[in-house]
Amino acid sequence: MQAKVGDHLLVEGHTVGEARREGEVIEVRGTDGAPPYVVRWSDGHEGLVFPGPDAHIVPPQS
Repeated sequence: MQAKVGDHLLVEGHTVGEARREGEVIEVRGTDGAPPYVVRWSDGHEGLVFPGPDAHIVPPQS
């Protein structure tokens, strides 16, 4: 997985009925766009994320 600042991280729900989480990558701490990422989630919280297999990166909409 590779990301850059401004990309969106989407994490799909783990169980039926669990909502998808979306956040904006505000810092890339790995080399060449690799994790971990500092993400600002849609609820305003920020945290360090090591994305799992249920996550994917989406470039920002123009």
